[in-house]
Amino acid sequence: MLEATDEVLVDLHDLVMLDLDGVVYVGPDVVPGAGKHLEAARSRGVRLAFVTNNASRPPTVVAEHLTSLGITAEVEDVVTSAQAASAVLADRLPAGSAVAALGGAGLTEALREVGLEPVGVHDEAVAVASGYGPDVLWRDIMTVAVRVCDGLPWVASNTDHTIPTPDGVAPGHGVLVDMLQRFTGVEPTVAGKPAPPLLETTIRRCGADRALMVGDRLDTDIAGGSAVDVPTLLVMTGVSGLAELASCRPEDRPTYLAADLAGLLEPQPVVEVDGTRAEVGGWRAEVVDGRLEVQGEGAPSDWWRAVATSSWVHLDSGAEPADTSAVHSPAR
Repeated sequence: MLEATDEVLVDLHDLVMLDLDGVVYVGPDVVPGAGKHLEAARSRGVRLAFVTNNASRPPTVVAEHLTSLGITAEVEDVVTSAQAASAVLADRLPAGSAVAALGGAGLTEALREVGLEPVGVHDEAVAVASGYGPDVLWRDIMTVAVRVCDGLPWVASNTDHTIPTPDGVAPGHGVLVDMLQRFTGVEPTVAGKPAPPLLETTIRRCGADRALMVGDRLDTDIAGGSAVDVPTLLVMTGVSGLAELASCRPEDRPTYLAADLAGLLEPQPVVEVDGTRAEVGGWRAEVVDGRLEVQGEGAPSDWWRAVATSSWVHLDSGAEPADTSAVHSPAR
């Protein structure tokens, strides 16, 4: 179940690792209030790091994007899955080793940063690194597939199956990884969330002892935080919603829950539980005959805490996930 604290959440940590899309921005637009909340967190002395599974953009581009949205961000505050993949390879290969790069500029730049030499997929190489790149050619994918079949070690930046685009949700790098796995029978080393390397790289770079992972996705951000044994905060501004919460297994649940990044600046209240009834902050949620019911009035964050707790108690009794179709979340 959710943990509680009487202290402001951010005061318990020396590093807050933030996913980007769905947490800080959604597509081209900043999440309302994100800039204000993050500046307030910084003013309390915590370090912020922006961690992204998107391997296509170099950190300079990510930092510029954040700055354009009114979010203070330096290049050293950004850690990408391309950097994590490159760090994995640098730990395994001699300096100057040639790595066949299948991806975008973010991947090739990250490989150079750690002293490796990115080369084309047809060139002589001792390993292959793959990441999302909108201009990746099919013939290059075929070449990488053959080379991996022939034994070339493979590190994938991430396995996200979707990526937001101006045209809507589109296939992410994970779709390509799945295809290559099926063809080659080879499972790559994965650097991005929920695998540990991305967050391990971030924690090590920042020298943190009390990190917190903040994300909008249970399957990558929250699972990723759990994989490196740090507490997590799920914010409800992105991908995961009520249906995902209601069916969430105990090992994939967040430590804390809030409607948005304002949760960093608040204590986390105790949720009172009696059977499947969960009460907090004026809200009461209960699963009755398999259906989630909610009554009351209060802050949106407490609504989410009540419905999540009630749904989890119901699920943990051995029942099917609660029917949430008649419940509508409150406006933030």
